[in-house]
Amino acid sequence: MLLSMTGFGKSVAQIPNKKITVEIKSLNSKQLDISSRVPAAFREKELEFRNLIASRLERGKVDFQIYAESVGVETTVSLNIPLMAAYKTQVEEMARQLGLAWPDDWYSVLLRFPETVKSELPASLSEEDSAVLMSAVGNAIDGLMQFRAKEGVKLTEFFTRRIENIRALLDNVEPFEKERVAKIRARIEENLSKIDGVAFDKNRLEQEMIFYIEKLDVNEEKQRLAQHLNYFMETMDGAPGQGKKLGFISQEMGREINTLGSKSNHAEMQKIVVKMKDELEQIKEQVLNVM
Repeated sequence: MLLSMTGFGKSVAQIPNKKITVEIKSLNSKQLDISSRVPAAFREKELEFRNLIASRLERGKVDFQIYAESVGVETTVSLNIPLMAAYKTQVEEMARQLGLAWPDDWYSVLLRFPETVKSELPASLSEEDSAVLMSAVGNAIDGLMQFRAKEGVKLTEFFTRRIENIRALLDNVEPFEKERVAKIRARIEENLSKIDGVAFDKNRLEQEMIFYIEKLDVNEEKQRLAQHLNYFMETMDGAPGQGKKLGFISQEMGREINTLGSKSNHAEMQKIVVKMKDELEQIKEQVLNVM
């Protein structure tokens, strides 16, 4: 089963006077790269959050955020004006250096920066609140994994179509392959017949011709490519985490297709090879998104 590296999960939980929203999204990356944004009151749990994410997600560029929203009547919320002033100064300097216009709405811009709004939260979390928070993080990860699985189904369908297209193109090579051998032989004999006053050993010519045609034989390339196509399909049906292996198989498929093209020496076969390469490039682009 394939899993996409692209995913999104969201979970909402409630602790006294607070509504907690957990969001996590992931994009393609060769390694696991976690970027987190957690309110100061929950920082003591940030390492646990990261460890939980790392245990579930093998690879991907992960953006993890927790928002805390006051829901009680008696809450203390204040604006961090000195920090907002510092942000405004930096934005103005950036605009001058890059030749950009200043924002039309400074309020919306500044309020989006981190820690500009202070909300009174407990100095430390109780065990019950910690359990609720960890559960919310786990639920968000579950949502992301479900998203990845759905995208994985789409990728499986995409790869299956591409592989079957290459397989059909490979089957179309055979008629041209037989025709090609006859044309090569006829062309060599015709060119030799145009040379006057030169005697040659027909048996020797036949041996050299067989040797030349054998060098252009593509049966091995066809067999290996067919094996790679089968292996690609088998790997897709295996356990999750096959993205790198599928990438390696794609490279091997490319080698056989390139060799097939270099040996073809036939216009129609060259067209088939170009179509194969197009299908393979589409596979390679999407393999990058597979876990």
